[in-house]
Amino acid sequence: MKRITWLLVLIFVLGFVVRLYRFDNPVADWHAFRQSDTNAVSTIFAREGINLLYPRYFDISNIQSGIDNPKGYRFVEFPIYNTVQAGLFGIFGILALEQWGRLISILATLAGAYFVYLLTKKYANELAGFFGAFFYLSLPYSIFYGRTILPDPSMAGSILAGIYFFDRWLEGILNSKKQISKVHIKYQIFFALSILFTGLSFLLKPFALFFTLPMVYLAWKAFGFDLIKKWHLWLFTVLSLAPLVLWRWWTGQYPEGVPASSWLFNGDGIRFRPAFFRWIGFERVTKLILGYTGILLLAVGCWRVVKNKNAGFFLSFALASALYVSVIATGNVRHDYYQIAIIPTISIFAGLGANKLFELLTKRTNTIIAVSILGIVILSSIYFSWMQVRDYFNINDRGMVAAGKKADEILPRDAIVIAPYDGSTTLLNMSARRGWPTFQEPIEKLIERGATHLVIANPTPSDFTGFGTMYEPIASSSTYLILKLK
Repeated sequence: MKRITWLLVLIFVLGFVVRLYRFDNPVADWHAFRQSDTNAVSTIFAREGINLLYPRYFDISNIQSGIDNPKGYRFVEFPIYNTVQAGLFGIFGILALEQWGRLISILATLAGAYFVYLLTKKYANELAGFFGAFFYLSLPYSIFYGRTILPDPSMAGSILAGIYFFDRWLEGILNSKKQISKVHIKYQIFFALSILFTGLSFLLKPFALFFTLPMVYLAWKAFGFDLIKKWHLWLFTVLSLAPLVLWRWWTGQYPEGVPASSWLFNGDGIRFRPAFFRWIGFERVTKLILGYTGILLLAVGCWRVVKNKNAGFFLSFALASALYVSVIATGNVRHDYYQIAIIPTISIFAGLGANKLFELLTKRTNTIIAVSILGIVILSSIYFSWMQVRDYFNINDRGMVAAGKKADEILPRDAIVIAPYDGSTTLLNMSARRGWPTFQEPIEKLIERGATHLVIANPTPSDFTGFGTMYEPIASSSTYLILKLK
């Protein structure tokens, strides 16, 4: 299958290139608030040195945790992503800090696509694996989020690596007739790599826990119910979970730095209501991710799996994704970036569907007609999805960007600012100064608590005649007003 090998290389090259689209954008595109929070931790690491146990960002308000956070702690995912981002920036420079963050996500997405290819190839066939990798790399949704400054693409790539190496380890056990002590050293290395990448995925985003279900299935297939007797599996569980447990215990010592998260599960009571199925099933999967026509390939993929001797493996991915979106119901409905975690599943099933549809069309027509019809379905899917995603790359508020950059340029590094922006931390993070992203309290009170400057993006006439006359202007234009408060 040399032709598929060359096509595989081509789609990976193209997958890299298309993710360079607007690579130099400021962190002000879609979901900038979450991206800029992540980038803020990396910014402080780059400026003040990497401190894995005390990640901080610029927000010292009580908005995210409900508790005043004067030191700006940011205890969410373990800051591996930020460490690599800041480390590469410090070692090589060359690119801007945010560009290093995007590059990490791009490489993680490419790695994830490769593991999708390997797993689908093994449990279906090479053509299905090729299509799976193709969708992982070419879906416009995946193109955008596969270059964002978020830990999610790295989490997805890591858990896929964990599943792949776990499968290779089990393969070695089966080859040795289940005598674990006689497993070749190569497969023992696969075991260690699986622990490493699985544990890494948990630290990057605990939601990876849902996607261990394929591992459970593979272990059950290899050992049956005797899996509970295998000490290697217990060792795997303990070693992969221990870092996450320790991190969660550590973060619990600093509640002011832990954003409220209970709302993610079912904070608005939407789980399994009609709106839940509309948002997840139609608005996100059918419309945004698969561009309407791609749902045909997903449906054919589901139909094909039923007749596959390895149906259980693929269905474990589907069940893991279903559990994830159902348990984290409000998070998945409210924020579309939460669906990054299910892109591997969607890509695998769409790949299976494309392969089966190609087989059916080839049998009933000929190769040229089959390729043409399948091409129309895939290209229309990409086109209609692109119509939804293309605006994600836009910078819709250049005034905010100008205000933040000006503040970063002229304010002392130790300035403490008020940067109100509808409660979002984007302007504060763009200013790269500690402070409040909203008027948490009256301005006089915030001044008492240390605020030294006020940064206003897109000021109105009332801002100039109000705050502009009360405090000393140090920079102003049609896009920003920066005032010295004391």
